[in-house]
Amino acid sequence: MILGDTVAAVSTPYGKGGVALLRVSGDRALSVCERVFLPKNQKKLGEITPRTAVYGSICAPDADGAWSAIDDGIATYFPCPASFTGEDTVEICCHGGVLLTQKVLTALFAAGARPAEAGEFTRRAFLNGKMGLSSAEALGNILEARTEEQLTLAYAGMGGKVEGACEEIYNAIRDVLASIYAVIDYPDEDLADMSREEILVSLRACEKAIFKLSGSYHTGHAIAEGIATVICGRPNAGKSSLYNRILGREAAIVTDIEGTTRDVLTESASLGRVTLRLFDTAGLRDTENPVERIGIEKAERALEDAELILAVFDVSRIPDEEDRALVSRLQGSDATVIAVLNKTDAVTEEVDEFYKNAFAHSVSISAKSGVGMDALTALAERLFTAGEIDIRHDAILTNARQHSAATKALEAVRRAIFALEAGASIDLCCIDAEEAMSSLSEIDGRAVSEDIVAQIFSKFCVGK
Repeated sequence: MILGDTVAAVSTPYGKGGVALLRVSGDRALSVCERVFLPKNQKKLGEITPRTAVYGSICAPDADGAWSAIDDGIATYFPCPASFTGEDTVEICCHGGVLLTQKVLTALFAAGARPAEAGEFTRRAFLNGKMGLSSAEALGNILEARTEEQLTLAYAGMGGKVEGACEEIYNAIRDVLASIYAVIDYPDEDLADMSREEILVSLRACEKAIFKLSGSYHTGHAIAEGIATVICGRPNAGKSSLYNRILGREAAIVTDIEGTTRDVLTESASLGRVTLRLFDTAGLRDTENPVERIGIEKAERALEDAELILAVFDVSRIPDEEDRALVSRLQGSDATVIAVLNKTDAVTEEVDEFYKNAFAHSVSISAKSGVGMDALTALAERLFTAGEIDIRHDAILTNARQHSAATKALEAVRRAIFALEAGASIDLCCIDAEEAMSSLSEIDGRAVSEDIVAQIFSKFCVGK
């Protein structure tokens, strides 16, 4: 990506539609678009009041290089810095035919623009200071949102709450360092704004704030990224029925025949506030069927990578040796295991107590009728989200990059506090305090490597 040049792309999905929007941004955006778009009022596009839509003709060159009108449309000029990218930007709307959209885009290239890279408009907005990196990531989350909770969290994240929280902590640590450096540089002068005890009080407040911010990832991850969730159990325990119940549709085949599920089915769905990346797996049992055996091997691999295991047990029958072996295996899992006690209309107290005593978390349901699903939802929310967090208004970390930086900042502040509490020289905490500030800067993008920035925006679509 070369800043300063002018880029163009289609910002709506390709295909037949009512309207297509093309975006042009850069120093020559206006001159490029004035060749392609001619207002009907005979004025030039640059003479139109900024941020006012104007009706006109859209022109493109033919095979001989002669320019002529190919459509009527709307154009809006956003002069820098009051634009999404912080640069001169023009948006042109034409009719949404595939061929027509491509011809308009080709005309913009012929007029002097180049094709935009994936996420280049948003990346320019970040580099021009129009948004922080976490806000840009939130915008990407809006584009990828599949649940109401993901959309709510992503939209809130675009408001700059994470950047604001980081800025407040960053400034508090900066004030501590300024006071320390005043003592170091002018030891004979009484220039320090804060005493040793006041520095400790301030750093402890920063530790508390970073701890809260870092802890928000527990909820942010559960909503934005989703919990890798494996539904497992013996054949005909009701795994696929539970899978369909969570999805709210018939996505998996449900029959009385054992071994129906031969592959791992994957979908994303919300369970209350929690997003589940669901994996419905083949029934776990010993089998000589080579196809079913492949499905079981895939199920076993999925269990190794799971964060949450919904272990479905048919409580209408007495547990046999294979049930007990499965219970024993799941008790050794690093994942959170919820024993889903299915077919509870025929449960006996002995069977019920066996499974409830075997696992820390259990819920009784009927996957067929939906009874007990509210209890499963409440349990998942309690395990994977913090009920006191308001996803509309609180600063919430939503990805591993942000959480890693917050964790490093927390560790650095704690080292600084430990040094001061141990009676070390006050200047020894400076390196740790500076490291904490650097880590906080990584969250909002003030101090992040070019490779990380490129990786983040490469996941965006072209035109965004």
